[in-house]
Amino acid sequence: MIGQGILAAGITIGGFKWTGSFTTIDLIAATTNALNGALLARRPDHYKNFTVVGILLMALLGGIGGGVTRDVILNKVPGAFLNPAYILLCLAAGVVGYLIAFSSGQLFREGLFQFMTSFSLPWYAIAGAEAAEKAHLPILGVLALAVIGPTAGRWYIDVSSGVPPKQFIRGEWFVTIAAFTGLIWVICDAAGLNSWWSAAISFVIGFTVRMLALYLGWEEPLAKEPTGVYQHSDGRPLLGRKIAGKSQRELHDLGLLVEPQASEATAAGR
Repeated sequence: MIGQGILAAGITIGGFKWTGSFTTIDLIAATTNALNGALLARRPDHYKNFTVVGILLMALLGGIGGGVTRDVILNKVPGAFLNPAYILLCLAAGVVGYLIAFSSGQLFREGLFQFMTSFSLPWYAIAGAEAAEKAHLPILGVLALAVIGPTAGRWYIDVSSGVPPKQFIRGEWFVTIAAFTGLIWVICDAAGLNSWWSAAISFVIGFTVRMLALYLGWEEPLAKEPTGVYQHSDGRPLLGRKIAGKSQRELHDLGLLVEPQASEATAAGR
């Protein structure tokens, strides 16, 4: 998903490119986002009787949606269509997500997998900022693409599932951290650091802030709501509890825990 300008020569077999510059990291980010897309498509708050093909398409939306959108804005052929490895890995991740969508798979998504997607967020932001800078966009354009890269895939999945996009609802500074990571990259680049140092510093700062937000429950403040409007509950389970498998309340709120039917409860009482 990185533009051709930042893809260095690497291993190319039959059109598949696996290494070189950010290619490996970008493929990891696309694959983890594709897995998240498949899991989201199977979650009760997103599921709309999707077919197997539909769930695989959701995986593709999550994996390559952000990078394709960014490249189209820059008037370039998307890297995901030039390197077949993106689509192949995203489809494979979609199959895995389909198979582990329930029971332990949901805890995986809510805990350990959230850690993995936090890894991809700053890298996509850095890729967007660098691609925008190479296209000579102004600072606000650079920051916009630093946000579009990491978040557009989730937008497509949420809209396709008929739920409010994650960008607009309460969360752990999802959009802000992407923009912040892009800003750090711009500052490092302006200071004359090379691409690797700029990327490394931006990633460490962006990833650290994202993990702190997840562990400490930092969230965007809600807008003031009219009287009678539903108020979101506080006390969101923190990432440490999710990884430890102690997020039963959140799973219940999301509809991921199946309550026993009254008839079953009665039978059990006998």
